[in-house]
Amino acid sequence: MNKSITQDNQNDNQISKSIRRFFTRFHLSSALKTANAYKKKGISAALIFQYLFLLIFSNRSMYMNLLIGKDSPDFAKDTVYRFMKMLQINWVRFTTVLSSRIIRDAIAPLDSADRVNVLIIDDSMFERNRSKKAELLAKVYDHAKHCYKFGFRMLTLGWSDGSTFLPANSILLSTENKKNRINEAKETDKRTVGYKRRMLAVKKGAKQ
Repeated sequence: MNKSITQDNQNDNQISKSIRRFFTRFHLSSALKTANAYKKKGISAALIFQYLFLLIFSNRSMYMNLLIGKDSPDFAKDTVYRFMKMLQINWVRFTTVLSSRIIRDAIAPLDSADRVNVLIIDDSMFERNRSKKAELLAKVYDHAKHCYKFGFRMLTLGWSDGSTFLPANSILLSTENKKNRINEAKETDKRTVGYKRRMLAVKKGAKQ
């Protein structure tokens, strides 16, 4: 048991170091600020985002982390929830800026001059069959399996050089047909990015 715990701690430390290097190399703090993800006081948005990265790559939930007291952050869970609900954050801009930095600094130097770069648009099903309260949850037709499912369409813009594919940004689309929408969007400040994303989700065609 002790050996297993020691191995887990070593894996966590390695993951944490890798994440910090990634944040430093591609300047995620500035990318977050570019997308309006910053706080005027208190814990910085970059620290909260780094903690979420750690949860994903260590395959844990925030609930379990807090329950067992392992890798507990220096902030409360409500701080994380408030960050994730911030309506002014433009996540499309953030992922676009981040992917462009990764392409420029990590992938492009490895490519030959005659390598062809392309943009790829992918429209895939994002199932949420167990969800009941998700905003704009809809009954969406899955063209791959030829049936209706509960969820969204995920429209993704990706970049490829023929050997590497990197998603640049993506949006979740509901449906313009109110009869097929299970839930409607909550009242949101019309000046925010969150409101614009909700309006975009119910349009017939997405326009960036």
